[in-house]
Amino acid sequence: MSCIFIGISINYSNAQDQNVTVNQDPKFEQLLNEKRKINTSLTVNDSYKIQIFTGSSENAKKTLNEFRQEFTAIDATIIFNTPNYKVWVGSFRTRIEAEKTLADVKDRYKNVLLIKPSR
Repeated sequence: MSCIFIGISINYSNAQDQNVTVNQDPKFEQLLNEKRKINTSLTVNDSYKIQIFTGSSENAKKTLNEFRQEFTAIDATIIFNTPNYKVWVGSFRTRIEAEKTLADVKDRYKNVLLIKPSR
């Protein structure tokens, strides 16, 4: 009986000493790096945005599409904040940077606001 126990113990301890090799597609690391970059750019508290619209869903979608056609280099999105839909554009690190764009956007849209969203 003790020989069986010793045999099982030796076999079990040998299994614990083996190395495991994981083969990973190199694109996986690239994808992780892109995700890290995106995550660092999504810090809402550290950026300024410009609100160009607040109102109904349909008008928000229309405003968003118009903005994207005219200002192709500036990111834009729709945010829902009960009871209104809001169109926010840009993600500016400094207030000065946001104000430069605000001047261009004000010519095209009414009731434009410079905001610094909080979470």
